[in-house]
Amino acid sequence: MAMPQLTNPILPGFNADPSILRVGEDYYIATSTFEWYPGVQIHHSKDLANWDLVTRPLSRKSQLDMRGNPDSCGVWAPCLTHDGEKFWLVYTDVKRKDGSFKDAHNYIVTADKIEGPWSDPYYINSSGFDPSLFHDDDGKKWFVNMLWDHRRRPKAFAGIRLQEWDAKTGKLVGKRETVFFGSELDLVEGPHLYKRNGYYYLLTAEGGTGYTHACTLARSKDIWGPYEMHPETHVLTAKDNIHAAIQRSGHGDIVDTPDGKTYLVHLMGRPTTQFRRCVLGRECGIQEAYWKDDWMYVKNGPVPSLHVEVAGTRDVEKYWAEQKYTFDKELHKDFQWLRTPEPERIFALQEGKLTLFGRESIGSWFEQALVARRQTHFSYDAETVVDFSPEDERQFAGLTAYYCRFNFFYLTVSGTEDGKRELLLLTSEVSFPHGDLELPLAAPIQIPNEGKVKLALSIRGAKLQYYYALEGEELKKIGPVYDASILCDECGGHRNEGSFTGAFVGMAASDLNGTVLPAKFDYFLYRPEHEETDRYEIHSQ
Repeated sequence: MAMPQLTNPILPGFNADPSILRVGEDYYIATSTFEWYPGVQIHHSKDLANWDLVTRPLSRKSQLDMRGNPDSCGVWAPCLTHDGEKFWLVYTDVKRKDGSFKDAHNYIVTADKIEGPWSDPYYINSSGFDPSLFHDDDGKKWFVNMLWDHRRRPKAFAGIRLQEWDAKTGKLVGKRETVFFGSELDLVEGPHLYKRNGYYYLLTAEGGTGYTHACTLARSKDIWGPYEMHPETHVLTAKDNIHAAIQRSGHGDIVDTPDGKTYLVHLMGRPTTQFRRCVLGRECGIQEAYWKDDWMYVKNGPVPSLHVEVAGTRDVEKYWAEQKYTFDKELHKDFQWLRTPEPERIFALQEGKLTLFGRESIGSWFEQALVARRQTHFSYDAETVVDFSPEDERQFAGLTAYYCRFNFFYLTVSGTEDGKRELLLLTSEVSFPHGDLELPLAAPIQIPNEGKVKLALSIRGAKLQYYYALEGEELKKIGPVYDASILCDECGGHRNEGSFTGAFVGMAASDLNGTVLPAKFDYFLYRPEHEETDRYEIHSQ
Protein backbone atom coordinates (compact mmCIF):
# COMPACT_ATOMS: atom_id res chain seq x y z
CA MET A 1 0.00 0.00 0.00
CA ALA A 2 1.45 3.34 -1.03
CA MET A 3 2.12 5.91 1.65
CA PRO A 4 0.59 9.39 1.50
CA GLN A 5 2.37 11.99 -0.58
CA LEU A 6 3.21 15.44 0.67
CA THR A 7 4.19 18.49 -1.33
CA ASN A 8 7.56 20.05 -0.58
CA PRO A 9 8.53 22.06 1.36
CA ILE A 10 7.85 20.58 4.80
CA LEU A 11 8.81 23.91 6.42
CA PRO A 12 7.56 26.67 4.07
CA GLY A 13 9.05 30.14 4.10
CA PHE A 14 12.46 31.08 5.49
CA ASN A 15 13.70 27.84 7.14
CA ALA A 16 17.20 27.31 5.79
CA ASP A 17 20.08 24.88 6.39
CA PRO A 18 18.14 22.06 8.10
CA SER A 19 19.67 19.68 10.60
CA ILE A 20 17.41 16.71 11.39
CA LEU A 21 17.42 14.33 14.35
CA ARG A 22 15.28 11.45 15.58
CA VAL A 23 15.06 10.55 19.27
CA GLY A 24 12.76 7.56 19.70
CA GLU A 25 9.51 8.38 17.89
CA ASP A 26 10.22 12.12 17.76
CA TYR A 27 11.81 14.03 14.89
CA TYR A 28 13.40 17.46 15.27
CA ILE A 29 14.68 19.91 12.67
CA ALA A 30 16.90 22.88 13.52
CA THR A 31 17.17 25.70 10.97
CA SER A 32 19.12 28.93 10.57
CA THR A 33 17.69 32.25 11.74
CA PHE A 34 20.53 34.62 10.72
CA GLU A 35 19.86 38.12 12.20
CA TRP A 36 16.40 37.24 13.55
CA TYR A 37 16.02 36.76 17.31
CA PRO A 38 15.75 34.44 19.23
CA GLY A 39 18.26 32.25 17.43
CA VAL A 40 17.64 28.86 15.74
CA GLN A 41 14.21 27.44 15.04
CA ILE A 42 13.56 23.87 16.23
CA HIS A 43 10.48 22.13 14.84
CA HIS A 44 9.06 18.80 16.05
CA SER A 45 7.16 16.06 14.22
CA LYS A 46 5.92 12.53 14.80
CA ASP A 47 5.38 11.67 11.13
CA LEU A 48 7.72 13.84 8.99
CA ALA A 49 4.65 15.54 7.49
CA ASN A 50 3.34 17.83 10.24
CA TRP A 51 5.76 20.10 12.05
CA ASP A 52 5.33 22.47 14.98
CA LEU A 53 7.80 25.06 16.24
CA VAL A 54 8.75 23.96 19.77
CA THR A 55 11.58 26.29 20.74
CA ARG A 56 14.14 28.89 19.76
CA PRO A 57 16.94 27.94 22.14
CA LEU A 58 19.27 30.97 21.79
CA SER A 59 17.13 33.39 23.74
CA ARG A 60 19.41 35.33 26.10
CA LYS A 61 22.38 37.65 25.86
CA SER A 62 24.93 35.14 27.17
CA GLN A 63 24.10 32.87 24.23
CA LEU A 64 23.61 35.36 21.42
CA ASP A 65 23.90 39.11 20.90
CA MET A 66 23.71 40.15 17.26
CA ARG A 67 23.52 43.94 17.59
CA GLY A 68 25.71 45.29 14.80
CA ASN A 69 25.61 42.10 12.73
CA PRO A 70 25.05 42.97 9.05
CA ASP A 71 22.12 41.57 7.09
CA SER A 72 22.32 37.81 6.46
CA CYS A 73 24.92 37.41 9.21
CA GLY A 74 24.10 36.07 12.67
CA VAL A 75 23.15 32.42 13.19
CA TRP A 76 24.26 30.19 10.34
CA ALA A 77 23.62 26.46 9.84
CA PRO A 78 22.94 24.95 13.27
CA CYS A 79 23.57 21.26 13.90
CA LEU A 80 21.28 19.42 16.34
CA THR A 81 22.35 16.03 17.73
CA HIS A 82 21.65 13.73 20.67
CA ASP A 83 24.21 11.43 22.30
CA GLY A 84 21.77 9.23 24.20
CA GLU A 85 21.77 11.51 27.22
CA LYS A 86 21.20 15.08 26.10
CA PHE A 87 20.77 17.39 23.14
CA TRP A 88 23.70 19.22 21.59
CA LEU A 89 23.32 22.30 19.41
CA VAL A 90 26.23 23.71 17.40
CA TYR A 91 25.87 27.12 15.77
CA THR A 92 27.82 29.98 14.22
CA ASP A 93 27.39 33.68 14.98
CA VAL A 94 28.72 35.51 11.93
CA LYS A 95 29.85 39.10 12.60
CA ARG A 96 31.17 39.82 9.11
CA LYS A 97 30.68 37.97 5.84
CA ASP A 98 31.46 40.32 2.92
CA GLY A 99 34.97 40.79 1.63
CA SER A 100 37.99 38.56 2.19
CA PHE A 101 37.38 37.88 5.88
CA LYS A 102 34.69 35.94 7.71
CA ASP A 103 34.38 36.67 11.42
CA ALA A 104 32.45 33.51 12.27
CA HIS A 105 32.40 32.36 15.89
CA ASN A 106 31.35 28.78 16.63
CA TYR A 107 29.62 27.64 19.82
CA ILE A 108 27.96 24.63 21.47
CA VAL A 109 24.99 24.64 23.87
CA THR A 110 23.28 21.64 25.50
CA ALA A 111 19.95 20.72 27.08
CA ASP A 112 18.43 17.68 28.74
CA LYS A 113 15.09 18.40 27.06
CA ILE A 114 14.44 19.97 23.69
CA GLU A 115 12.40 22.75 25.28
CA GLY A 116 15.37 23.63 27.47
CA PRO A 117 16.67 25.20 29.50
CA TRP A 118 19.64 25.45 27.16
CA SER A 119 23.08 26.04 28.63
CA ASP A 120 25.39 28.97 28.24
CA PRO A 121 27.65 28.35 25.24
CA TYR A 122 31.04 26.76 24.94
CA TYR A 123 33.14 28.83 22.55
CA ILE A 124 34.84 26.45 20.08
CA ASN A 125 36.71 28.29 17.31
CA SER A 126 36.42 30.91 14.57
CA SER A 127 38.23 29.20 11.70
CA GLY A 128 35.17 28.67 9.53
CA PHE A 129 31.41 28.24 9.67
CA ASP A 130 28.62 25.63 9.36
CA PRO A 131 30.08 23.34 12.06
CA SER A 132 28.62 20.03 13.24
CA LEU A 133 29.25 17.63 16.11
CA PHE A 134 29.56 13.89 15.53
CA HIS A 135 29.19 11.40 18.41
CA ASP A 136 31.21 8.30 17.55
CA ASP A 137 30.30 4.87 18.93
CA ASP A 138 33.50 4.79 21.02
CA GLY A 139 32.35 7.83 23.01
CA LYS A 140 34.52 10.40 21.23
CA LYS A 141 33.01 13.60 19.91
CA TRP A 142 34.28 15.20 16.73
CA PHE A 143 33.91 18.82 15.69
CA VAL A 144 33.62 19.30 11.94
CA ASN A 145 33.59 22.65 10.14
CA MET A 146 34.54 24.15 6.82
CA LEU A 147 37.82 26.06 6.82
CA TRP A 148 37.94 29.66 5.59
CA ASP A 149 41.27 30.79 4.12
CA HIS A 150 41.34 34.51 3.32
CA ARG A 151 44.57 34.07 1.30
CA ARG A 152 42.84 32.02 -1.40
CA ARG A 153 41.55 33.67 -4.56
CA PRO A 154 38.97 33.89 -5.88
CA LYS A 155 37.26 31.53 -3.42
CA ALA A 156 38.35 31.06 0.18
CA PHE A 157 36.61 27.72 0.88
CA ALA A 158 39.56 25.55 1.96
CA GLY A 159 37.98 22.18 2.80
CA ILE A 160 36.45 20.35 5.76
CA ARG A 161 38.43 20.42 9.02
CA LEU A 162 38.18 17.72 11.73
CA GLN A 163 39.25 17.79 15.38
CA GLU A 164 38.22 15.97 18.54
CA TRP A 165 36.18 17.90 21.10
CA ASP A 166 36.56 17.05 24.78
CA ALA A 167 33.21 17.49 26.53
CA LYS A 168 34.84 17.39 29.99
CA THR A 169 37.12 20.36 29.38
CA GLY A 170 34.91 22.01 26.77
CA LYS A 171 37.83 22.35 24.37
CA LEU A 172 39.17 21.04 21.10
CA VAL A 173 42.00 18.57 21.65
CA GLY A 174 44.51 16.62 19.58
CA LYS A 175 45.42 17.08 15.96
CA ARG A 176 43.29 19.05 13.55
CA GLU A 177 43.36 18.12 9.92
CA THR A 178 41.59 18.93 6.68
CA VAL A 179 40.00 15.63 5.63
CA PHE A 180 37.97 16.59 2.54
CA PHE A 181 38.40 19.19 -0.19
CA GLY A 182 35.13 18.62 -2.03
CA SER A 183 34.50 18.16 -5.72
CA GLU A 184 35.15 20.39 -8.71
CA LEU A 185 31.87 22.15 -7.95
CA ASP A 186 33.78 23.85 -5.09
CA LEU A 187 32.53 25.97 -2.15
CA VAL A 188 32.42 22.94 0.14
CA GLU A 189 30.62 23.67 3.44
CA GLY A 190 27.82 22.41 5.71
CA PRO A 191 29.48 19.11 6.74
CA HIS A 192 27.69 16.28 8.59
CA LEU A 193 29.38 13.03 9.66
CA TYR A 194 27.62 9.64 10.05
CA LYS A 195 28.70 6.06 10.66
CA ARG A 196 27.05 3.06 9.03
CA ASN A 197 28.24 -0.51 8.30
CA GLY A 198 31.83 0.34 9.16
CA TYR A 199 32.00 3.44 6.95
CA TYR A 200 32.20 7.09 7.94
CA TYR A 201 30.03 9.16 5.62
CA LEU A 202 30.61 12.85 5.04
CA LEU A 203 27.69 14.79 3.59
CA THR A 204 28.55 18.33 2.50
CA ALA A 205 26.99 21.26 0.69
CA GLU A 206 28.67 22.59 -2.45
CA GLY A 207 28.15 25.05 -5.27
CA GLY A 208 27.03 28.05 -3.23
CA THR A 209 23.48 28.69 -2.05
CA GLY A 210 21.99 29.55 -5.44
CA TYR A 211 21.02 27.57 -8.51
CA THR A 212 24.14 25.38 -8.57
CA HIS A 213 23.70 24.22 -4.97
CA ALA A 214 24.19 20.51 -4.25
CA CYS A 215 24.59 17.80 -1.61
CA THR A 216 27.83 15.86 -2.05
CA LEU A 217 28.51 12.51 -0.34
CA ALA A 218 31.83 10.76 0.38
CA ARG A 219 32.88 7.84 2.60
CA SER A 220 35.90 6.35 4.32
CA LYS A 221 36.74 3.41 6.59
CA ASP A 222 38.80 5.80 8.72
CA ILE A 223 37.42 9.02 10.15
CA TRP A 224 40.57 10.83 9.00
CA GLY A 225 40.10 9.62 5.43
CA PRO A 226 40.91 9.41 2.63
CA TYR A 227 37.28 9.95 1.60
CA GLU A 228 36.02 8.27 -1.54
CA MET A 229 33.55 10.30 -3.62
CA HIS A 230 30.04 8.98 -4.29
CA PRO A 231 29.66 7.36 -7.75
CA GLU A 232 27.36 10.22 -8.77
CA THR A 233 29.27 12.81 -6.70
CA HIS A 234 26.16 14.87 -5.93
CA VAL A 235 23.28 12.92 -4.38
CA LEU A 236 20.93 15.91 -4.61
CA THR A 237 20.99 18.92 -6.93
CA ALA A 238 18.87 20.75 -9.50
CA LYS A 239 21.86 22.51 -11.05
CA ASP A 240 21.48 20.64 -14.36
CA ASN A 241 17.68 20.94 -14.58
CA ILE A 242 16.46 24.52 -14.80
CA HIS A 243 12.87 23.32 -15.27
CA ALA A 244 12.64 21.41 -11.96
CA ALA A 245 9.93 22.72 -9.65
CA ILE A 246 12.39 22.77 -6.76
CA GLN A 247 15.65 24.69 -7.22
CA ARG A 248 18.62 25.78 -5.07
CA SER A 249 18.69 22.31 -3.50
CA GLY A 250 21.53 21.41 -1.18
CA HIS A 251 22.77 21.67 2.41
CA GLY A 252 21.20 18.46 3.66
CA ASP A 253 21.09 16.09 6.61
CA ILE A 254 20.08 12.43 6.92
CA VAL A 255 17.65 10.66 9.25
CA ASP A 256 16.47 7.04 9.54
CA THR A 257 12.93 6.14 10.53
CA PRO A 258 12.16 3.42 13.11
CA ASP A 259 11.16 1.05 10.27
CA GLY A 260 14.48 1.50 8.47
CA LYS A 261 13.65 4.06 5.82
CA THR A 262 16.12 6.89 5.12
CA TYR A 263 15.20 10.49 4.38
CA LEU A 264 17.27 13.51 3.40
CA VAL A 265 16.13 16.98 4.47
CA HIS A 266 17.58 19.84 2.49
CA LEU A 267 17.55 23.51 1.67
CA MET A 268 15.41 24.44 -1.34
CA GLY A 269 13.75 27.32 -3.17
CA ARG A 270 10.66 27.77 -5.35
CA PRO A 271 11.42 30.43 -7.97
CA THR A 272 8.74 32.66 -9.42
CA THR A 273 8.63 35.53 -11.95
CA GLN A 274 10.78 35.76 -15.06
CA PHE A 275 13.71 36.72 -12.82
CA ARG A 276 13.61 33.37 -10.95
CA ARG A 277 13.14 35.00 -7.56
CA CYS A 278 12.48 32.83 -4.52
CA VAL A 279 10.07 35.12 -2.72
CA LEU A 280 9.55 32.65 0.13
CA GLY A 281 13.26 32.45 0.83
CA ARG A 282 15.26 29.30 1.41
CA GLU A 283 12.85 26.63 2.61
CA CYS A 284 13.19 23.11 4.03
CA GLY A 285 12.33 20.12 1.84
CA ILE A 286 12.56 16.36 2.25
CA GLN A 287 13.44 13.46 -0.08
CA GLU A 288 13.19 9.72 0.34
CA ALA A 289 16.52 7.93 -0.02
CA TYR A 290 17.75 4.34 -0.23
CA TRP A 291 21.02 2.45 0.17
CA LYS A 292 22.80 0.41 -2.48
CA ASP A 293 26.33 -1.01 -2.19
CA ASP A 294 26.78 1.04 1.00
CA TRP A 295 25.99 4.27 -0.86
CA MET A 296 22.95 6.47 -0.31
CA TYR A 297 20.88 7.57 -3.30
CA VAL A 298 17.92 9.93 -3.44
CA LYS A 299 14.82 8.24 -4.86
CA ASN A 300 14.26 9.53 -8.41
CA GLY A 301 17.26 11.77 -7.82
CA PRO A 302 19.52 13.58 -7.89
CA VAL A 303 16.92 16.17 -8.96
CA PRO A 304 14.65 16.82 -5.96
CA SER A 305 11.01 15.74 -6.15
CA LEU A 306 8.13 18.09 -5.48
CA HIS A 307 5.99 15.24 -4.11
CA VAL A 308 7.42 12.74 -1.61
CA GLU A 309 5.95 9.74 0.23
CA VAL A 310 6.10 9.82 4.02
CA ALA A 311 4.17 8.01 6.73
CA GLY A 312 2.09 11.00 7.80
CA THR A 313 -0.66 12.98 6.12
CA ARG A 314 -0.22 16.74 6.20
CA ASP A 315 -2.91 18.90 7.82
CA VAL A 316 -3.51 21.09 4.79
CA GLU A 317 -6.31 23.05 6.47
CA LYS A 318 -3.87 24.22 9.12
CA TYR A 319 -1.50 25.48 6.42
CA TRP A 320 -4.25 27.59 4.85
CA ALA A 321 -5.81 28.82 8.10
CA GLU A 322 -6.14 32.52 8.85
CA GLN A 323 -4.09 33.66 11.82
CA LYS A 324 -5.34 36.54 13.96
CA TYR A 325 -2.77 37.33 16.62
CA THR A 326 -3.77 39.13 19.81
CA PHE A 327 -1.44 40.46 22.47
CA ASP A 328 -3.10 39.52 25.75
CA LYS A 329 -0.47 37.31 27.40
CA GLU A 330 2.72 36.71 25.42
CA LEU A 331 4.08 37.25 21.95
CA HIS A 332 3.02 34.41 19.66
CA LYS A 333 5.81 32.02 18.68
CA ASP A 334 5.39 32.92 15.00
CA PHE A 335 6.93 36.34 15.65
CA GLN A 336 10.58 37.33 15.84
CA TRP A 337 12.52 40.55 16.03
CA LEU A 338 15.95 41.66 14.88
CA ARG A 339 19.33 41.13 16.57
CA THR A 340 18.82 42.32 20.14
CA PRO A 341 18.76 40.07 23.23
CA GLU A 342 17.01 42.90 25.11
CA PRO A 343 13.48 42.83 23.64
CA GLU A 344 12.12 44.84 26.55
CA ARG A 345 13.81 47.86 24.97
CA ILE A 346 11.84 47.52 21.73
CA PHE A 347 8.44 46.08 22.68
CA ALA A 348 6.07 45.12 25.49
CA LEU A 349 2.61 43.56 25.79
CA GLN A 350 0.53 46.08 27.70
CA GLU A 351 -3.23 46.13 28.27
CA GLY A 352 -3.88 43.75 25.39
CA LYS A 353 -1.76 45.75 22.94
CA LEU A 354 1.65 45.26 21.41
CA THR A 355 3.54 48.43 22.28
CA LEU A 356 6.58 49.12 20.12
CA PHE A 357 9.03 51.65 21.53
CA GLY A 358 10.33 53.80 18.70
CA ARG A 359 14.06 53.28 18.30
CA GLU A 360 16.32 53.46 15.25
CA SER A 361 15.29 53.56 11.60
CA ILE A 362 13.97 50.54 9.75
CA GLY A 363 16.93 48.55 8.51
CA SER A 364 19.17 49.45 11.46
CA TRP A 365 21.75 46.80 12.32
CA PHE A 366 21.63 47.65 16.01
CA GLU A 367 18.28 48.40 17.63
CA GLN A 368 15.06 48.75 15.71
CA ALA A 369 11.55 48.09 16.98
CA LEU A 370 10.29 45.61 14.40
CA VAL A 371 8.21 42.53 15.23
CA ALA A 372 7.27 40.31 12.29
CA ARG A 373 6.43 36.82 11.09
CA ARG A 374 7.57 34.89 8.05
CA GLN A 375 5.81 35.07 4.71
CA THR A 376 4.88 31.43 4.12
CA HIS A 377 2.49 31.75 1.16
CA PHE A 378 2.91 33.26 -2.28
CA SER A 379 -0.27 35.29 -1.75
CA TYR A 380 -1.69 36.66 1.48
CA ASP A 381 -3.35 39.59 3.23
CA ALA A 382 -2.02 41.28 6.36
CA GLU A 383 -3.71 43.82 8.59
CA THR A 384 -3.20 45.70 11.86
CA VAL A 385 -4.57 48.69 13.76
CA VAL A 386 -2.15 51.23 15.22
CA ASP A 387 -2.50 54.09 17.67
CA PHE A 388 0.42 56.47 17.21
CA SER A 389 0.83 60.22 17.72
CA PRO A 390 4.00 61.47 16.01
CA GLU A 391 5.17 65.04 16.55
CA ASP A 392 7.21 65.33 13.35
CA GLU A 393 8.64 63.48 10.36
CA ARG A 394 11.32 61.72 12.41
CA GLN A 395 8.72 59.56 14.14
CA PHE A 396 6.91 56.88 12.16
CA ALA A 397 5.26 53.52 12.77
CA GLY A 398 3.19 51.09 10.76
CA LEU A 399 3.01 47.96 8.62
CA THR A 400 6.03 46.60 6.78
CA ALA A 401 6.77 43.88 4.25
CA TYR A 402 10.46 43.41 4.98
CA TYR A 403 13.47 41.49 3.74
CA CYS A 404 16.41 43.57 4.99
CA ARG A 405 17.72 47.13 5.02
CA PHE A 406 18.14 46.99 1.24
CA ASN A 407 14.57 46.04 0.32
CA PHE A 408 11.35 46.73 2.19
CA PHE A 409 7.91 48.30 1.87
CA TYR A 410 6.59 50.33 4.78
CA LEU A 411 3.25 52.13 5.22
CA THR A 412 3.70 54.52 8.14
CA VAL A 413 1.77 56.88 10.33
CA SER A 414 4.13 59.84 10.52
CA GLY A 415 4.10 63.59 11.07
CA THR A 416 4.98 66.87 9.43
CA GLU A 417 7.22 69.70 10.58
CA ASP A 418 4.21 71.48 12.07
CA GLY A 419 2.95 68.43 13.97
CA LYS A 420 0.17 67.16 11.68
CA ARG A 421 -0.32 63.45 11.13
CA GLU A 422 -0.04 61.86 7.72
CA LEU A 423 0.20 58.49 6.07
CA LEU A 424 3.54 58.10 4.31
CA LEU A 425 4.87 55.24 2.18
CA LEU A 426 8.58 54.48 2.62
CA THR A 427 9.86 51.97 0.07
CA SER A 428 13.14 50.88 -1.49
CA GLU A 429 11.77 49.17 -4.62
CA VAL A 430 13.47 51.28 -7.26
CA SER A 431 16.73 51.86 -5.42
CA PHE A 432 17.66 48.30 -4.45
CA PRO A 433 20.37 47.10 -3.96
CA HIS A 434 21.45 50.41 -2.43
CA GLY A 435 18.93 50.55 0.41
CA ASP A 436 17.89 54.15 -0.31
CA LEU A 437 14.30 55.31 -0.14
CA GLU A 438 12.54 55.66 -3.45
CA LEU A 439 12.51 59.41 -4.13
CA PRO A 440 10.47 61.44 -4.55
CA LEU A 441 8.24 59.79 -1.97
CA ALA A 442 4.65 58.98 -2.90
CA ALA A 443 2.31 61.83 -1.99
CA PRO A 444 1.34 61.61 1.71
CA ILE A 445 -2.28 61.53 2.88
CA GLN A 446 -3.27 63.87 5.69
CA ILE A 447 -5.21 62.20 8.52
CA PRO A 448 -6.68 63.50 11.80
CA ASN A 449 -4.19 64.06 14.59
CA GLU A 450 -6.05 61.66 16.89
CA GLY A 451 -7.51 58.20 16.46
CA LYS A 452 -6.49 54.70 15.44
CA VAL A 453 -5.64 53.80 11.87
CA LYS A 454 -6.12 50.44 10.18
CA LEU A 455 -3.24 49.49 7.88
CA ALA A 456 -3.35 46.56 5.48
CA LEU A 457 -1.55 45.03 2.53
CA SER A 458 -2.28 42.38 -0.06
CA ILE A 459 0.36 40.38 -1.86
CA ARG A 460 -0.71 38.37 -4.89
CA GLY A 461 2.37 36.72 -6.27
CA ALA A 462 4.66 39.56 -7.32
CA LYS A 463 2.11 42.36 -6.73
CA LEU A 464 1.79 44.30 -3.48
CA GLN A 465 -0.95 46.83 -2.71
CA TYR A 466 -1.30 48.84 0.52
CA TYR A 467 -4.61 49.96 2.10
CA TYR A 468 -5.71 52.10 5.03
CA ALA A 469 -8.88 53.04 6.88
CA LEU A 470 -9.73 55.59 9.55
CA GLU A 471 -12.00 54.56 12.41
CA GLY A 472 -15.46 53.64 11.17
CA GLU A 473 -14.44 53.64 7.50
CA GLU A 474 -13.75 50.94 4.89
CA LEU A 475 -10.29 50.10 3.60
CA LYS A 476 -9.12 52.10 0.60
CA LYS A 477 -6.02 51.80 -1.57
CA ILE A 478 -2.95 53.92 -0.94
CA GLY A 479 0.03 54.15 -3.26
CA PRO A 480 0.82 52.20 -6.44
CA VAL A 481 1.13 48.47 -6.98
CA TYR A 482 4.65 47.51 -5.94
CA ASP A 483 6.91 44.65 -7.04
CA ALA A 484 6.79 42.33 -4.03
CA SER A 485 9.22 39.90 -5.67
CA ILE A 486 12.19 42.03 -4.59
CA LEU A 487 11.67 40.68 -1.05
CA CYS A 488 14.00 37.79 -1.82
CA ASP A 489 17.59 36.56 -1.63
CA GLU A 490 18.17 37.45 -5.25
CA CYS A 491 17.54 41.13 -4.45
CA GLY A 492 19.07 41.21 -0.98
CA GLY A 493 21.65 43.90 -1.69
CA HIS A 494 24.74 41.68 -1.53
CA ARG A 495 26.90 40.28 -4.27
CA ASN A 496 25.56 37.24 -6.12
CA GLU A 497 24.26 34.54 -3.75
CA GLY A 498 25.17 36.65 -0.73
CA SER A 499 21.72 37.04 0.88
CA PHE A 500 20.23 34.20 2.88
CA THR A 501 16.99 34.95 4.70
CA GLY A 502 13.39 35.49 3.54
CA ALA A 503 10.41 37.82 3.46
CA PHE A 504 8.66 38.89 6.68
CA VAL A 505 5.57 40.95 7.36
CA GLY A 506 4.94 42.81 10.58
CA MET A 507 4.84 45.97 12.65
CA ALA A 508 7.57 48.56 13.18
CA ALA A 509 8.17 51.88 14.91
CA SER A 510 10.97 54.44 14.76
CA ASP A 511 11.74 57.58 16.74
CA LEU A 512 14.77 59.35 15.31
CA ASN A 513 14.38 62.09 17.91
CA GLY A 514 15.48 59.60 20.56
CA THR A 515 12.38 60.07 22.75
CA VAL A 516 11.22 56.42 22.40
CA LEU A 517 7.69 57.34 21.34
CA PRO A 518 5.40 54.30 21.69
CA ALA A 519 3.15 52.87 18.98
CA LYS A 520 0.32 50.61 20.13
CA PHE A 521 -1.00 47.82 17.91
CA ASP A 522 -4.36 46.14 18.63
CA TYR A 523 -3.82 42.89 16.71
CA PHE A 524 -2.12 41.41 13.66
CA LEU A 525 -3.86 39.41 10.94
CA TYR A 526 -2.25 37.07 8.40
CA ARG A 527 -4.63 35.50 5.88
CA PRO A 528 -3.31 33.11 3.18
CA GLU A 529 -4.95 33.41 -0.21
CA HIS A 530 -5.22 30.84 -3.00
CA GLU A 531 -4.02 31.96 -6.41
CA GLU A 532 -3.98 30.03 -9.68
CA THR A 533 -0.48 31.32 -10.32
CA ASP A 534 0.83 29.65 -7.17
CA ARG A 535 2.01 26.54 -8.98
CA TYR A 536 3.90 25.02 -6.11
CA GLU A 537 1.64 25.85 -3.16
CA ILE A 538 0.76 23.11 -0.70
CA HIS A 539 -2.53 21.40 -1.53
CA SER A 540 -4.10 18.09 -0.58
CA GLN A 541 -3.03 15.18 -2.76
